[in-house]
Amino acid sequence: MTFVGYAWLQETLRLSTFPLRRPARVQPVTRIKRIGEILAIPANTAPASDDLVGHVLFALKHEGVNLAILAQALPQIPAAALEAELERAPNGIYIRKACYLREAFTAEQLSQKSPVRGAFIPLFDPQLYVTMPGERNSRWRVEFNGIGTLAYCATVERTPEIVALLEHDILARAQDFIQSLPSAMMDRTISWAYLHETKDSFAIEKESPSEDKARKFIQLLRQAHERIALSEDYLVHLQNATISNPLDMAAAFRHAQNHLAGPLQGAAGVTYVPPAPELCRELMEQLIALSNNATGRIDPLVAAGVVSFGFVFLHPFMDGNGRLSRFLIHQTLCRAGALENGLLLPVSVAMKREERLYLETLEQFSRPAREFWEVRWIDHGQLTFDFTGDPAIYRFWDATPGVRFTLEMAKRAIEVELREETIFLANYDQVVRAVNEAYDVRGSDLANLVMMCLTNNGTVSNNRRKQYQYSVPAEVFDYIEKVTQSLLREQQLEK
Repeated sequence: MTFVGYAWLQETLRLSTFPLRRPARVQPVTRIKRIGEILAIPANTAPASDDLVGHVLFALKHEGVNLAILAQALPQIPAAALEAELERAPNGIYIRKACYLREAFTAEQLSQKSPVRGAFIPLFDPQLYVTMPGERNSRWRVEFNGIGTLAYCATVERTPEIVALLEHDILARAQDFIQSLPSAMMDRTISWAYLHETKDSFAIEKESPSEDKARKFIQLLRQAHERIALSEDYLVHLQNATISNPLDMAAAFRHAQNHLAGPLQGAAGVTYVPPAPELCRELMEQLIALSNNATGRIDPLVAAGVVSFGFVFLHPFMDGNGRLSRFLIHQTLCRAGALENGLLLPVSVAMKREERLYLETLEQFSRPAREFWEVRWIDHGQLTFDFTGDPAIYRFWDATPGVRFTLEMAKRAIEVELREETIFLANYDQVVRAVNEAYDVRGSDLANLVMMCLTNNGTVSNNRRKQYQYSVPAEVFDYIEKVTQSLLREQQLEK
């Protein structure tokens, strides 16, 4: 089978890019169509085997815009080859896109026999990608409408799953739900969200926060509603507030190479290597600008997914990146004015429950990126890192998996986590009220027993009975169980 388009460019030019999800190949078909994980191409449709321009134009027409490949391929195409195609089709959509991008990537101006005419064309097809209003290039009459700039751009495909999640209008549903609660219940639910968002964000990092660390992180989450613009200084402040070891507190974005490691020893244990410090700093400036400019220009949850995953892939600090990446979901939503009344979507709670899926989403970027680093073990705790790839793999990246995961977790946060907690609180109030009407029990003891009974499917364990046997009458344990089980049974029948 012969590769076509982007796959042909990858193979022929030996480009440093991630594997394509759906490579184009010549197959015995009569029309272009998807067959499994392949884009099947009829032989008579494929460009010639030595036609660089032909494969670029084929890719742009049939496979969308892959900037990581185009940024490496277009500078290798002679200007004369593009100019010849432009002369043949001076207003062609795809040759205009190719010329526009080549000039952007090389700063070398191509020759035009006559000015391009016709309407402006979007670089990214809005039917296929989530896009932002962009800048227009009058010379090629192309509008850059990507998420970012031609120095740093994330792409988000409009997959059926993402389209369905966007149409679900998660943020509006969250606001409607929280505003439907009685005032006291709203306050308790939001307080629960802040506490458990903090605990589970630390738990994802395999940490159990001290009371002081938890309090500081909750303060940060509440501070997100102040809509402070991102900057290096602000991110440093946030990093310092989430780290307890003074030696790990940053003064600026990192000046050393960072990496993530798994259980294996030495170079084999390195699971991800972010960009080198110089490139990291450049791309962080781009990500910060994107985050600050995204308000009102793109769906807030899409922006949150791009900013959160973009941040963790750049890894600008030596420690605290994961926790901060999840905080940036809230910060982005608040900057967009999407969360009012102090509302917080407990996405980390949802992520903790879907931790394996979270890891798999991260690995869709981290695994292929790791292939472009030669890591050598020198001595215990000492490694060398040599990048064999192209900066384009960090500069132009596919945010589709991360955005889908963010949307799914936001949906779960409202429809499962917050709803279940409000039900739990309502059940707690009802059981406490029933017990108080029948018995006189110390408030703190009753509160603990009811919460334990509710979380234990309506049973007060023998250990708890022994723990409270000298302060709570024996019949109270049975009554708590009776009321709780009756309540849970009624709710089960209602489902």
